[in-house]
Amino acid sequence: MTTETMTRARQRDYTASELLAVMAGRLLEDGQVVFAGVGIPLLAATLAQRLHGPGLTILFEGGTIGAFVEPGQLPPSTNEQRCTRRANMVLSSTDVLLLLQRGYVDIGFMGGAQIDQYGNLNSSFIGDPENPTTRLPGTGGGNDISSLTQMIVAMKHEKRRFVEKVDFITSPGFIRGGTSRRDAGLPAGGMYRVVTDLTVMGFDEQTKRMKVLALHPGVSLEEVRDNTGFPLLAADRIETTEPPSERELQVLRHLDPDKLYIA
Repeated sequence: MTTETMTRARQRDYTASELLAVMAGRLLEDGQVVFAGVGIPLLAATLAQRLHGPGLTILFEGGTIGAFVEPGQLPPSTNEQRCTRRANMVLSSTDVLLLLQRGYVDIGFMGGAQIDQYGNLNSSFIGDPENPTTRLPGTGGGNDISSLTQMIVAMKHEKRRFVEKVDFITSPGFIRGGTSRRDAGLPAGGMYRVVTDLTVMGFDEQTKRMKVLALHPGVSLEEVRDNTGFPLLAADRIETTEPPSERELQVLRHLDPDKLYIA
């Protein structure tokens, strides 16, 4: 997190993680089926479910369909028993992933250690594949999700995370841009939005390169570009997002009173 971001968060009485959860949650719509990972994606989906999407269905890789997470009981893993409370159904991981293949999932929602200009995500390793400096959790269902749905990614905006080329493509975005995703045999889905603590970004329709669509209050386009490891496109008219409301923060803090995700 940049010094500027930390200062803004203190001044506005919300953390960068809270900002991420609120902004990402606003992108979800009532009636959608959302495949959510743990952390900010889970918190954002749960927040949306409470505020404007009572008909939102949350799926977990561990097999839970229709999760309804209780306040103060946010699970640390999608395989944890707290995921199943008040759920509509609990299946095997294979059966849940089959729902992706059959087209029943609208949105995939994840984070990652690295992302590049075409939205490819890396959650496998950092460095040389023969001798990596850091080993990461790996794919889980990440490859399936990103291959078959519209994707939302939520992550902190740092140059070490936003790299020109990821060290490994765990979850494909638009691969090399242009038509390369479709050419690789992935005609459906693709990256929809990238939400960070500085900005909301989409992807250019032709080149599939990442593009700034909106800036959070007090953030400049120069600051976003300074914290990105590749040249960013920008929309002709860049919007300014509405800061988190008192109601959004109240519900968010009720959901996560122990600050498991929003610290």
